[in-house]
Amino acid sequence: MIYTITLNPSIDYVVQVNQLNLGELNKMDNEMMFAGGKGINVSRVLHELAYDTTALGFLGGFTGDFIVEALREKSIQTKFTPIQGATRINIKLKADSETEVNGRGPGILPAEADSLLHQLEHVTNHDTVIISGSTPPSLPNDFHKQLADQIAANGASFVIDTTGEALKSVLGYRPLVVKPNKEELAELFGVTLRHQDDVIYYGKQLLDLGARHAIVSMAGEGALLFTEEGIYHGQTPRGQVKNSVGAGDSMIAGFTGKFKETADVTEAFRMSLAAGSATAFADDLAKAEDIFQLQEKIAITRISGKVKEENHEH
Repeated sequence: MIYTITLNPSIDYVVQVNQLNLGELNKMDNEMMFAGGKGINVSRVLHELAYDTTALGFLGGFTGDFIVEALREKSIQTKFTPIQGATRINIKLKADSETEVNGRGPGILPAEADSLLHQLEHVTNHDTVIISGSTPPSLPNDFHKQLADQIAANGASFVIDTTGEALKSVLGYRPLVVKPNKEELAELFGVTLRHQDDVIYYGKQLLDLGARHAIVSMAGEGALLFTEEGIYHGQTPRGQVKNSVGAGDSMIAGFTGKFKETADVTEAFRMSLAAGSATAFADDLAKAEDIFQLQEKIAITRISGKVKEENHEH
């Protein structure tokens, strides 16, 4: 089973106003509501690709009920931890330009946090757990580390898709894959990445710090995959980018599902890039047929040998 954890899910409330007049009464031209959250996106794409997945995390209030129902309609398994607070609403206001107003997230009581940790006592070495996104402000700063500790204690593998200190704090637990983009990698190490050689140098550092694999996405320049056996460049196909939301989550889903199925890291990388691109070219998260079509168009090139032999070169 592939479990996803969304610590701070949301209803994404998308409002379209063709003519926005600030300080006045405006009427919507269109509105949509979606179950939002990075881990939830990952579960949706895993399910689309026919991989077994169960969505975990914190949910509460009528907003939480909406998310459970939305996932149930898509036949996605859920085992969310109920909380007293209400799951947040994020507003995406589409007018001449797009404005986002994101909720901070509910208060999570210590007993509720413990309940999620106890759920992870049941994972085994046949399972993979994907931890995605930000945490509600009420959770302890080391909560990602607590999750990784519990998962590792049970022998399951895990994937982490977050940034900054939260990411750094769990690298020693040997995550299966981490996926910062170029900007997040620069921020993680407090540097400026001017050339691909700089990206390669700091991508290797992720492996030195404990990650088993790392993918660094570089927008139109494709992505780099770092493994102990070598470094690979994947070039994504060209297309009209309609949707940046969920592309990274789709990459995580594609890599994790394919790697769990085949243990072939380059094929997992290919699926990752196909899933990310298919979502970027779609209005919502990608459909399986679009992902499979793009798979054949992904060019992967080995650009370097074993990382462990080269990790002191720059």
